[in-house]
Amino acid sequence: MGKYFGTDGFRGEANVTLTTDQAYKVGRYLGSYFARKKKAGERARIVVGKDTRRSGYTFEYAIAAGISSSGTDVYIMHVTTTPSVAYITRTDRFDCGVILSASHNAFTDNGIKLIAGDGEKLGGALLAELEDYLDGKIEEVPFATGEGIGRIVDYVSGRNRYIGYLISLGMYSFRGMKVGLDCANGAAWSIAKAVFDALGATTIVINASPDGTNINRDAGSTHIEGLQKLVREQKLDAGFAFDGDADRCLCVDEKGRALSGDHILLACAKYMKERGKLVTNTVVTTVMSNLGLYKALDAAGIGYAKTDVGDKYVYEYMKEHGNRLGGEQSGHIIFSKYATTGDGILTSLKVMEVLLARKVPMSTLFDELEVFPQALVNVPVRDKQAALSAPAVQKTVAEIAEKLGADGRILVRESGTEPLIRVMVEAKSERECKRLAAKAASAIRAAEGEKRSGKGEPA
Repeated sequence: MGKYFGTDGFRGEANVTLTTDQAYKVGRYLGSYFARKKKAGERARIVVGKDTRRSGYTFEYAIAAGISSSGTDVYIMHVTTTPSVAYITRTDRFDCGVILSASHNAFTDNGIKLIAGDGEKLGGALLAELEDYLDGKIEEVPFATGEGIGRIVDYVSGRNRYIGYLISLGMYSFRGMKVGLDCANGAAWSIAKAVFDALGATTIVINASPDGTNINRDAGSTHIEGLQKLVREQKLDAGFAFDGDADRCLCVDEKGRALSGDHILLACAKYMKERGKLVTNTVVTTVMSNLGLYKALDAAGIGYAKTDVGDKYVYEYMKEHGNRLGGEQSGHIIFSKYATTGDGILTSLKVMEVLLARKVPMSTLFDELEVFPQALVNVPVRDKQAALSAPAVQKTVAEIAEKLGADGRILVRESGTEPLIRVMVEAKSERECKRLAAKAASAIRAAEGEKRSGKGEPA
């Protein structure tokens, strides 16, 4: 994890910790980097999309100006989803894709996610160079002049082709199905309904009126209560909630109960295995998946792997080992035959496929998984590494793990996007989860307090 670019790009409060100037500089270096790699007469091309937050326009123009001023052409998809940019980057052979989004965060934040030419999240040496350039450790790149200046091209057609691609993946007609969609006032607002309508569903949409400030506000996958109410009141067959950039999806069954990414992974894994499509017979998860998922997969004779948190790491493992299904409890689900990133709308289509093929209500997917109670606590810290390595913290975590044994677990990790230590405890009872999570969090706060007061510092 770098100074600026974490597990899911460069994210921060717009024009505070992520500034317009930084976006311009990212564009300058990207444009120069890819332009230098082209042979004489060839043009480098980068595609850019954004979600609906107000600062997206500022960052879109800034990064486009930086890219084009360095000699690379910019193709702008405007408001669109992260997976659509990944799809178009790969299929239209762009050198790079950029999505301006802070995913599920509030509108005051924004982010810069970079997609490599193969549609995967960009990493490696280029990110290190970008960070050095932002810090002034690399000399200024030259401006393009004359015909060398990059063009800026409207590319809304790319988004429309992505919609067509999603429609083409529908294995069954949705006619007769009543479906609710919560678009989080984000990027899915102009895509999800079009796809479900085309496949024949009776579609009711909420939170599809973005105004630049209401993205994710009491809406979408992080605030699923509104969709639960809609499904119950309208007596719908299913509901799907997306986040701001629509790379994640959570579900609501016909009874109004919320289903996590773990429910989706189990249901799709069993369905794919039944049909001989679960290549390697392995589901790739992160360490945050519920213990109940692993017990259910064991019972179904399906293997599993665990990665660090982040769909980037899930996909990297899947690519290396040839797996077809992976994802996160939060709703980032990857079907590697069809996409290189988590894709919320694609996930909703695949869940609908399971329902229609098995001819069962969605509540059966809820009942297949016995969820262990789970407590999550976020602890703000100044130095994540120091907090994790504090002897008192390690001792407390070890004691909790020993107490839980095989009937639970504790996970303490640093956030990849915020100055937080995340504590997760699973146990047989909710009360025990909360008690042990609070105990671990207190140890972290105590260690952080000692460091701030100077106690425990080497003499």
